[in-house]
Amino acid sequence: MRIRFVRTLYFVLAVLCISAPLMAEVGVMITIAPPPIPIYEQPVCPGDGYLWTPGYWAWDDGFDDYYWVPGTWILAPEVGFLWTPPYWAWNVDRFVFYDGFWGPTVGFYGGINYGFGYFGVGFEGGRWDSGHFFYNRAVLNVNVTEIHNVYNTTVIVNDNHVSFNGGNGGLTARPTPQEEAAAHERHIPTPAAQTQHIQEARANPQLRAAENRGRPPIAATARPGDFKSGVVQTREAGGDYKPAANRGGNQPGGENRADNNVARPSTSGHVRDLPPAERPPAPNTGDAKLDKKYQQQQNKQYAQQQKERDNLAKQQAKEDQALTKQKDQARKQQVEQEHQQQTQQLQQRHQQQQQAMQQRIAASRSRPPR
Repeated sequence: MRIRFVRTLYFVLAVLCISAPLMAEVGVMITIAPPPIPIYEQPVCPGDGYLWTPGYWAWDDGFDDYYWVPGTWILAPEVGFLWTPPYWAWNVDRFVFYDGFWGPTVGFYGGINYGFGYFGVGFEGGRWDSGHFFYNRAVLNVNVTEIHNVYNTTVIVNDNHVSFNGGNGGLTARPTPQEEAAAHERHIPTPAAQTQHIQEARANPQLRAAENRGRPPIAATARPGDFKSGVVQTREAGGDYKPAANRGGNQPGGENRADNNVARPSTSGHVRDLPPAERPPAPNTGDAKLDKKYQQQQNKQYAQQQKERDNLAKQQAKEDQALTKQKDQARKQQVEQEHQQQTQQLQQRHQQQQQAMQQRIAASRSRPPR
């Protein structure tokens, strides 16, 4: 389901010693797409010299899930340096995570619209000039009574919250020559405050995708690592997200299998997590009367299956609500397993019914006309 890699460094010339290695690191490879980028407001800049680092979805093997790293203001580690955000990209048969980096030029970050100056290409939130950072008030939330090195340039933004590049449903952006060159420039290590911020996010269960379903309660912070004061909540999720049921990779075959470039779980823990049921295609046997008959049977089957889904979903929701009042973790785990089994059985039964119907239609289509 995932492959660990030691830091990978690419060199312009393999034989020569180059001082500017490509700093895009391959950290973790998985087959589950990250949730969309949530929608939130930016906290006010805490002081001159702070640069914005947008929030993003990271992955942790310990609990096999994505977790949200809130956006935050970071004191620039060096004058003239800018932040290139990390990003996820589909590569052959899985998602690859590329770490962000500090450098003199903003590099490629997958075309992801992280907002607040990071709209997919470069950085429109400000610029360095004569050793000072000037903030674009049209993009960044800056208190002008305290920070005077500001300007105002309107930026047209594409309202897109997709969180990965490539694959089914991903962005199609490709690095420009300038962005590729930025990857070979001198970079500096991530500041300790920024590293601590990531660790705090990883340790917070509420920031995990399975818990918040793509709508983390802490979207951004005014200062790194401070998840209590100056916190901004998510206004709304960037789009629908249904966490994978078996994120640990213990499914038959040892891993989540890819389908149409994006791996999807074959089952879900709750009926509410299942994708909406699709109506079967219209029958086409060549006999109008027979097609009408099969269409009626399909409609009846679809309505019955929807009723069964709704009934089981209500039952599971009622049991979940009752469990929230209990502190018996063993019982909670048992009920979760029961719900998963119920959902799998329902999904399997409906698939078998649909296959049987399609087989009957196909058999009628293959019969010679009377």
